[in-house]
Amino acid sequence: MSYQSNINDADKLIAAQNGTWDSISAEAVARMQLQNRFQTGLDIARYTAKIMRQDMAAYDADPANYTQSLGCWHGFIAQQKMIAVKKHFGTTKKRYLYLSGWMIAALRSEFGPLPDQSMHEKTSVPALIEELYTFLRQADSRELNLLFRDLDNARDEGNAAKEAELLGKIENYETHVVPIIADIDAGFGNAEATYLLAKKMIEAGACALQIENQVSDEKQCGHQDGKVTVPHEDFLQKIRACRYAFLELGVPDGIIVARTDSLGAGLTKQIAVSKEPGDLGDQYNSFLDCEEIDPATARNGDVILNRNGKLLRPKRLPSNLFQFRPGTGEDRCVLDCITSLQNGADLIWIETEKPHIEQIAGMVDRIRDVVPNAKLAYNNSPSFNWTLNFRQQVFDAWTAEGRDVSAYDRANLMSASYDETDLGIEADNRIRTFQHDAAKRAGIFHHLITLPTYHTAALSTDNLAKDYFGEMGMLGYVAGVQRKEIRQGIACVKHQNMSGSDIGDDHKEAFAGEAALKAGGKDNTMNQFANAA
Repeated sequence: MSYQSNINDADKLIAAQNGTWDSISAEAVARMQLQNRFQTGLDIARYTAKIMRQDMAAYDADPANYTQSLGCWHGFIAQQKMIAVKKHFGTTKKRYLYLSGWMIAALRSEFGPLPDQSMHEKTSVPALIEELYTFLRQADSRELNLLFRDLDNARDEGNAAKEAELLGKIENYETHVVPIIADIDAGFGNAEATYLLAKKMIEAGACALQIENQVSDEKQCGHQDGKVTVPHEDFLQKIRACRYAFLELGVPDGIIVARTDSLGAGLTKQIAVSKEPGDLGDQYNSFLDCEEIDPATARNGDVILNRNGKLLRPKRLPSNLFQFRPGTGEDRCVLDCITSLQNGADLIWIETEKPHIEQIAGMVDRIRDVVPNAKLAYNNSPSFNWTLNFRQQVFDAWTAEGRDVSAYDRANLMSASYDETDLGIEADNRIRTFQHDAAKRAGIFHHLITLPTYHTAALSTDNLAKDYFGEMGMLGYVAGVQRKEIRQGIACVKHQNMSGSDIGDDHKEAFAGEAALKAGGKDNTMNQFANAA
């Protein structure tokens, strides 16, 4: 989409109206068109899916090309994140959004705060996707509006060099709209329910859907106990449902992220259907915790499996759930990933109990023996105590190397007294390089943090409340927030501009000319921040 070509097209259209549209400015039309580049969510899904496919290919060529995202629970949070990314790095490349079902449940349900158990309204998922992209599109509109105003000023000043520079920036403008990986939980029902919700999410703009292999009506947060998985054939139905949704809506590049919770899930609600030894159902059932029985000792209501001529009774809990054998989680996880990738998934997600590169890599190596280009999305979860985990990893590594660790108490390594020690510094360095190292060693294409902005909102609010309601009073806000906004160049210090006031003024001028009643005059207090952000 070219600024000048849009002006030319609008000029021709206006000229063809026999003078009745002569009050319409072709350049104003072109500006509005550029500010509304993505007119539907499907436009966004198709655009971002291609970006994600290109990034996946770049990662296959060099694992240094991994991608990242932060989970966002509100459109404004997503907007400010991507504005910050462009400000600090000059580009949005390889930076995505993540939409967390956990945060929707905790923050966006009409029921109020809920645990991550698929109890929130499923319609809130596509609604948040649409909200996120509404705010990102508004970030584009605002930034372009600032360029348009600077362009007008350069023309008024007769500064041809500045005008040419600004036209170049407008023609080569990089959008804030980036791919989103959106959490569809376990599909909120059967495969048909998954398909219907997937369509709504794609129509809202999602190019990547993350779906997990838990039972939808027993779904638990991946970092909690009590997780219950489903047989592979049940999960594959939902993967196919997502693919059909992408294809129906004309998004052939759509991404499916298949998540397995098998590493921490010790239960299944169903015994898989098996037609012959070694088939997928039989492999799933082979992990069940069973005891061999004599037919004469079978009890009323027993479920009996016949395997290799032996009669086996799976252990069934009072909840009517069946139990897997302890220690089978990794093998089940590997089989889940291979099966998903062989049946239409594009990326896999292994939910682990700790951020340990070699643990992840050990499974990925086995998966890649079968699917060589297997790639992961990995949750750099706030549910992990990163400081304690990595200090313990360093402690254990040093112990194995025979180094003296007598100065450290492994059970108390979280203590601030270890912050400046050699062990604390080494652990922090491993945390700093975790994403790079795991991308190279463990096949992680996409690193995400599910709940970061949940925690930053709580932390910043705590700091403000402590100062503002304490002895610092108004200085608590000024020193802790506003002064930092100004000095760090935070765009929303001009909150009227961020909310679209200046865009509205320019529209009013296009609509009403000199009669426009604009908000941005000399008495607007935002003028006090003329040199900020």
